[in-house]
Amino acid sequence: MAAYLIAEVETTDEALMAEYRKHTPGLVAKFGGRFIVRGGKTRTVEGGWTPPRMVMIEFPDFATAERFYDSAEYKPVLDMRLRAGKSKVVIVDGYGG
Repeated sequence: MAAYLIAEVETTDEALMAEYRKHTPGLVAKFGGRFIVRGGKTRTVEGGWTPPRMVMIEFPDFATAERFYDSAEYKPVLDMRLRAGKSKVVIVDGYGG
């Protein structure tokens, strides 16, 4: 069953975040992932949640999403993102309906 890494990102260093974004597509693909959402327009329809930027990445399964996030290859790139802004990130199983 597919799993999703979902992130809300607030950028505080645009130049560093731009550099981070250059590195993620290849790493995501290496782990069988693909971007579903990578920024773009949002509209809050309930509550007061107004995320500055949303990202959603689909992976083949939960374990693969975890391997990506915890990987040695992603660590230096993740460190870059952590210095470039504030984020909230979850990994969630997809619906097997």
